[in-house]
Amino acid sequence: MAQQKTEKIRQQELRQPDAFQKVGADARDWLMQRQKFLAIGAGVLVLGAVGVAIASEVSKRGEETASMALGQALTVLDRPVTGVDPADPSSTEPPFASTQARDEEVVKQLSAFRKEHEGTRSATTAALAQAKAEFRLGKYDDALASLDVFLKGAPENDALRAGALEGQGYAYEAKGDYAQAITSFEAMEKADTGEYLVGMGAYHKARMLILQGKKDEAAQVLSKIPTEHPGSAAARQATERMAVLAAEGVKVPTPAPPAATATDAGQP
Repeated sequence: MAQQKTEKIRQQELRQPDAFQKVGADARDWLMQRQKFLAIGAGVLVLGAVGVAIASEVSKRGEETASMALGQALTVLDRPVTGVDPADPSSTEPPFASTQARDEEVVKQLSAFRKEHEGTRSATTAALAQAKAEFRLGKYDDALASLDVFLKGAPENDALRAGALEGQGYAYEAKGDYAQAITSFEAMEKADTGEYLVGMGAYHKARMLILQGKKDEAAQVLSKIPTEHPGSAAARQATERMAVLAAEGVKVPTPAPPAATATDAGQP
């Protein structure tokens, strides 16, 4: 996500050159003397614009090529696993012997793809898919490294960011780093999670607090979810988790009722 920088023009630059302040013959002479340099400068600007256009077209083609290559690399996920997926008679590739074998091949394919198409948006997306396979393989540090690449390269409004932050939290959880997992889940809660993941960042945070033995604090977090995200999957899971905590003797706050919808003036 590139930010536009605004160039500040200093006052002393506005006062230069003095030749622009002259009139009559002095101004005409100044322009004539510099006509050649102005023409050269204009030529450089034109060439620069052409260069930018060429670079843009090359970049566009590179992105298209990378996108198609990524689709090809991800076909490995369509290959069935013996005893897990139904056989595919139309497949020209043999099935994998295990899900581990498939994930290992995914990591191999995507690692090669990212190296070949480094710097493209497709390479950034591939890092997320690779991280998921690495997590399933129990390679949590590798998964975190791949997720870091995705989160640094993806736009802030990327719809996949919430899922990546959730995966990051899971990886830290698997490593036993619950405090860092909470940081990831809090970031997830602030991201655009979409309908399915809404409220799940807070729910996961509460889970980490429970794992840390902070059940009262977890109950406080859980009690807000049904109010803030009514009808969501997170609200249902939070309600179930609160019931478990209550059965364990934890004092669970009563969820506040949803805020009443404002009515028009004069209406009941």
